[in-house]
Amino acid sequence: MQSKERALICARQVQEKKAFNVRILDVRKLSSLTDFIVIASGNSDRQVQAAAESVHLGLKKEHNTRPLGIEGMNEGRWVLIDYGDVMVHIFHEPTRAFYDLDGLWSDAQEVELLDTEKQ
Repeated sequence: MQSKERALICARQVQEKKAFNVRILDVRKLSSLTDFIVIASGNSDRQVQAAAESVHLGLKKEHNTRPLGIEGMNEGRWVLIDYGDVMVHIFHEPTRAFYDLDGLWSDAQEVELLDTEKQ
């Protein structure tokens, strides 16, 4: 599976749990850590956890892909799922605003989601 395809699948998984403000950033020219960053928000800790679980289980069951690591699942304020080539950040909205990864990666090119995928 290509990195961009994995990022799009992750974005769809979080959207299935009604996460919002979902963005995919192409950071290949800016970072050696990963190729794509998926950023999404939830309205509550439980929604953040559900969206993260959806990504983890969806990729595991449907694509036989396991993450290198998962951080923050117990707290639900900011969950990071690291697939190496794709890093998924799911935030409780106030936490997202505080850490401002969107601003940190403002030079990254955004991958366009299809209109039916935007929320």
